[in-house]
Amino acid sequence: MIKFLNIDLSKEYTAIVQYTHHTGVLTGAAYGDIKKELAVHADEELQHSLTLADQIDYLGGVPTVDVVPTKISQDTIEMLEQDLEDENDAIARYIQRIEQAEELKLPALAQKLREILIVEQEHAMDLEQALGK
Repeated sequence: MIKFLNIDLSKEYTAIVQYTHHTGVLTGAAYGDIKKELAVHADEELQHSLTLADQIDYLGGVPTVDVVPTKISQDTIEMLEQDLEDENDAIARYIQRIEQAEELKLPALAQKLREILIVEQEHAMDLEQALGK
């Protein structure tokens, strides 16, 4: 479980970097609202990172410092699609992690992961709305 949580942690770090980058380079009047929302997303991903690091430590592991490579584009739509793809990946991973935590009889971890999952789903909805999906 620690190994999988560290994978999730490394992807949360990447999300922070990617959202920060996209917030800085996103342009166009049509994207003003989502630009502000991406800054909120970056803050929420930091909170996810802190939660995961605490849980990894509690389970006897060492939180990773590895960061998965970020996705960069010059195209605004492509940036948002990259973010949405990553959120959908996070949703699938956290659903799996919740199941794993429950199988391992770790209800507190499962609850923390549910809280993260809810926020990741909100992120995906924000991005879908910005993309007109």
